[in-house]
Amino acid sequence: MERVEVAIVGGGPAGASAAERAAAHGAETVLFEQGVPREDRDGLGPDSTDAAGMLDYWIDIMDFDYREIPDDVILRELEGTEFIGPNSAVELTTTGMDASYPEFGYTFHRARMDDWLYERAADAGADLRVGTSVTDLETDLRTSSPNGPTHTLTLSNGDQIRAQYVVLADGPQRRITLDALDQFTAPGRSVSDHLSPPEANHIAYQEYREFPEELFESDRLKFWWGYMPGETAYPWVFPNDGTVARVGLTMPIGMQLEAVDDPGSYALLEPTDDQLPSGSEYITRLLEHEYGDEYDVESDIPIVEDRGKSKGTETYPISSTRPIDSPVGANIAVAGGAMGTTSAFHEGGYHVAVRTGKIAGRLAATDSLENYNDVWKRAIGDEIRRNVAFADIVADYEPDDWDRAFDIVSDMQGGDGDGLLSKKYSAGLGATKILAAYKKRKYRYRDGGYVQLSEDEYFY
Repeated sequence: MERVEVAIVGGGPAGASAAERAAAHGAETVLFEQGVPREDRDGLGPDSTDAAGMLDYWIDIMDFDYREIPDDVILRELEGTEFIGPNSAVELTTTGMDASYPEFGYTFHRARMDDWLYERAADAGADLRVGTSVTDLETDLRTSSPNGPTHTLTLSNGDQIRAQYVVLADGPQRRITLDALDQFTAPGRSVSDHLSPPEANHIAYQEYREFPEELFESDRLKFWWGYMPGETAYPWVFPNDGTVARVGLTMPIGMQLEAVDDPGSYALLEPTDDQLPSGSEYITRLLEHEYGDEYDVESDIPIVEDRGKSKGTETYPISSTRPIDSPVGANIAVAGGAMGTTSAFHEGGYHVAVRTGKIAGRLAATDSLENYNDVWKRAIGDEIRRNVAFADIVADYEPDDWDRAFDIVSDMQGGDGDGLLSKKYSAGLGATKILAAYKKRKYRYRDGGYVQLSEDEYFY
């Protein structure tokens, strides 16, 4: 049986980053990724997709010098973002966070970024086996290995491989993670209680659309809040190269129209709906709502079919829950979307995936994986805590709530365009209530309280 020091399950940003760090620190490292085709990639690659926008301080969270990132990865430099409510809007021109990157952020080509991470991992000496997936993982807790438990991975071709350390980075779908971690849960309990994909994820859908030049806004992200029902459900537009933009949305999985209290208050629902619209229908309605008076959406803002996964469209899960600790006593680390890491309003998780992957790979290669849970909290804990607190505040927002919030934020900014994450405000009762609610929730999640399955709940 083949033996390696570090085996990595999944080849998204967390897995590729783990492979690069582990190999760079001298460990014999193999990464397994089943691989999927894309219209914008020549070969197979990771089944990992999101709206692909990067804020300034996220680059520091990834622990990259922004000058390392290849020019062809970055599509558009951003100067700000616009949050649009049913009757109110607010524009931000800074995140308010200290950052080395000199602009607000950028949009990027997801496949090129993924491929760059693969190049880094290969250059470091990692063995990247794209097209081979892992179907099962068993842990031997009673091994005679001086470094503790070992693992047997069964591959899709029937082969098996033995590894000292495993990094689970199989994304929000968690095909291997759930069963692998259930080896260490108490009888009658399952990690699925915390990370079952239908409950712990949102579903996202996006289309690549070619905009008329006069409509294309090249330097900002746009989000519409209170236009569709569901906890942190929203459409967006992200500018790409030329006049192509990604138009997408995120929404809870399996939500039914019957669960919506006031369907008539949502701009993207219609009185004749007998069920919630599909992702593609939502996007058509958004474009009609915004531009339909002057443009024929399908002919003037067409789908660009040579982009993305499939004919200019992509559907993918987004982790939308609180993270879990890893069973480091079993020599296993879980990284990225597989562990439940998320970002503001469940979007843009690339940066926390990269950072947790880097940490897991380095610690596995240096026989220090027992420190993983502490180290990732120090690296991204503040980010996770902020995001979970924000998501809690808006969980039950309806359209009118978004309008009130955006009016308050406009007052809070005082016209200087500062961001929301760290600015000190004094703008009346409304602002005071929002800040008090935010601080209360952040306090609730102090000392790693945002973790929903802690290390001491595993059994070895």
